[in-house]
Amino acid sequence: VQLQAFGGGLVQAGGSLRLSCAASGRTFSSYVMGWFRQAPGKEREFVAAISWSGDSTYYADSVKGRFTISRDNAKNTVYLQMNSQKPEDTAVYYCAAGYKWTMSRLPSVDDYDYWGQGTLVTVSS
Repeated sequence: VQLQAFGGGLVQAGGSLRLSCAASGRTFSSYVMGWFRQAPGKEREFVAAISWSGDSTYYADSVKGRFTISRDNAKNTVYLQMNSQKPEDTAVYYCAAGYKWTMSRLPSVDDYDYWGQGTLVTVSS
C-alpha cells in the first residue's frame, strides 16, 4: 500500500487543522491505520490509531480529547482532526499502515509496515 499525507500547514495556538492520508490499493480496510509525529531533534512518536473497521481508536495522552482519528474505507482515507492545538504539536506528521492492533501498550513505529511521506504542522504561539 502507498500512503500520501496532506493537510499540514501553519496554525495559531488554539486553532484546528485536519490531516488526511490517502491510500492506494483495494485492501485499505485490512490495515490498522496510525498517525505519528516527529518534532525536530526528537524521535518519532505515536499520536493515534484506528482499527480496521474504525470501531476502536487509541490516543497518546498528549493529544487525548483534542485530536480525533477517523477513517473512510470507501474512500481509502484516514483523517486526523486536530483541535485546540498547542505549540508543542509542531512536528512532521506521518500516517502509517500495519496489521497489528494493540491497546495494551503504546504502539511503536515497529508495529507499522507502510509509511507516508509526512506533512508539516506548525503551531505558532
